[in-house]
Amino acid sequence: MAINLDKGGRFNLQKASPGLTHIGVGLGWDPNDTLGGPAFDLDASAFMVAENFKVPADGYFVFYGNQVSPDGAIRSSGDDQSGGNSEEGDDETLFVDLPLVSSLVEQIIFTATICKYPNDAAKDRRTLNLNFGQVSNCYIRIYNQDTEEELLKFNLKEKFTTEDALEFGRLYRSGDSWEFEAMGRPSNGSLGILVDMYT
Repeated sequence: MAINLDKGGRFNLQKASPGLTHIGVGLGWDPNDTLGGPAFDLDASAFMVAENFKVPADGYFVFYGNQVSPDGAIRSSGDDQSGGNSEEGDDETLFVDLPLVSSLVEQIIFTATICKYPNDAAKDRRTLNLNFGQVSNCYIRIYNQDTEEELLKFNLKEKFTTEDALEFGRLYRSGDSWEFEAMGRPSNGSLGILVDMYT
């Protein structure tokens, strides 16, 4: 049975599923219909950080522009610009092969950010204040890729007003195991603020 985590909650993946090696980290949300026109774009990314809280090299930042990490441990499903896939599943997924994660990496930060000017609507939407307060039913979940069993889910319950970047959760080494922490830490500056923080 999947565990629903609250902010700050932690979960040991290997204790829950011994022998677990391949996981999917799925992000889902409901399209925003309040602005008129196409829904804005959320992006899932992963920062594979070392002990100094920085990525060891640029390639360890996995996102729509770099879809596979240098060690082959993380692969992105690509960019869903509408949020329309979540009625039948996750909108974007980061696939993780845990044994392949480089020994340089101590934790993996999973983030969600709002693309300010998606598609061809940039000029018309330049003045809109797009933020997580306008996103419904946003969640992150982890499941066993091999069995499709959902292990945990963290639903975003906080009501944000201006924030457009979110550190959703992190995987971190705990001895020979990997644990997940539900972070839910917001900030302003979209993807750029997180890139500045971890690179």
